[in-house]
Amino acid sequence: MTELKRTPVFPAYEKDAKTIDFGGWDLPVQFSSIKEEHEAVRTKAGLFDVSHMGEILVSGPESAHFLQAALTNDITKLVPNKAQYTIMCYENGGTVDDLIVYMLDKDEYLLVVNAANTEKDFAWLQVQNKFNPNVTIENISENFAQLALQGPNAEQILQKITEEPLSDISFFRFKKNIAIKGIGGEVLISRTGYTGEDGFEIYLDAEDGKGLWNLLLEKGEDEGIQPIGLGARDTLRFEANLALYGQELTADISPLEAGLGFAVKLNKEADFIGKEALNLQADHGTERKLVGIEMLDKGIPRHGYSVYREEEEIGFVTSGTQSPTLNKNIGLALIQSDFAKIGTEVEVQIRKRRLKAKVVKTPFYQRNK
Repeated sequence: MTELKRTPVFPAYEKDAKTIDFGGWDLPVQFSSIKEEHEAVRTKAGLFDVSHMGEILVSGPESAHFLQAALTNDITKLVPNKAQYTIMCYENGGTVDDLIVYMLDKDEYLLVVNAANTEKDFAWLQVQNKFNPNVTIENISENFAQLALQGPNAEQILQKITEEPLSDISFFRFKKNIAIKGIGGEVLISRTGYTGEDGFEIYLDAEDGKGLWNLLLEKGEDEGIQPIGLGARDTLRFEANLALYGQELTADISPLEAGLGFAVKLNKEADFIGKEALNLQADHGTERKLVGIEMLDKGIPRHGYSVYREEEEIGFVTSGTQSPTLNKNIGLALIQSDFAKIGTEVEVQIRKRRLKAKVVKTPFYQRNK
C-alpha cells in the first residue's frame, strides 16, 4: 500500500483534524464541522492548507509564445504581478486541467495546477513544448507551502503581520518578495481564492509553512479565524459555482460546456490546442450545458446521479449538496442544452426514486462587494 503524501504544514494540525486520503494526500476534511467551518469563512475568516497544489515554472525567451499555444486564455493580457485563470485543453476540446498563471516577470510564469493533475500536467506541457530549448519547464511543487486565508476578515488579519499595504493588491493581482513578521523567508501574496469570498493565497518556502499557519491562527483569534478542511472548501466553492476538476471539468467536458467561456479566447491569434474543436462548439452551440438545479422534492443530488426529463435521461449531476448558506438542496448538472432554460423542471434519480428539481440561476451564492 502506497504511503499517503503529507504537506509541510501537516504537523501543525495532525492532532486537531480529521484527515482523509485525497488523491494520495493525507489532508484535513474537517476540524470542527463542515457547516461551522463554512459559516466561519462566509462571515469571519478561514485558513486552508492547500500546499498539495502543484506549481510548475515556465521560463525562457519563448515562454509566452509557448503558453499562448498551450492555454485557452490570452497570455498577452498579463503583466508582471498579474494572474489569470485559464484552461489546458486536448485537441477535441476536452479539459486537461484548469489553473492559474502568475506572471512573475518577463519570460517567467508560475502555473498553479490541481494537485491530482500535477504530474500529468507537467508531462503534458513537456510534450507540447515545440520551443525547446527556449522554454524551460520545471515542476517545483516540493519547494512550496501554500495557505489560503479567506473571508471578510482576511485582510485585517494578514495586515497584522506585514508592512505591505494589502489594500493595494486588487483581485487577481499579487505581490512577491513580501516580508512577514516572524517568518524568515519572503512570500508571494495573491488576491485569489476558491471560496467566493475576499481573501488571499500565500506561497512561501515549504519549511516556513507550519510557522505561518500557527502565526495566522494566533493573530486572527480576535477576528474569529478557524482552520478549514476540504469539506467546507468544497461547499464554499460549489455555492460560488467554481469548477472542480474531475466533476465540472474532465477530459470529456469542455470549458464551453462548463460555462467557462470567459477563459477561452477564441479570437486570439495563436492556434492554441483545442481551438478548432472549441470554435465548432461556439459556432453551433454545445449539445450539453452545465446548469444549476434546486430540488423540489426532498433529497440531495450527488455527483454522478442521472437527470431525467420525463422518461428521457438528459444528463448527470456533477456536484451537489445541502447548501449551508441557503439551506437548500442544490446541484450542478451537465444536461442537454435543450432543457437548460431557467425554470425547466427535471428529475434526479436518487437511489430508487426520481425526485423533482428545477433549473435555477447560478452562482447560488454571490458575496456583497
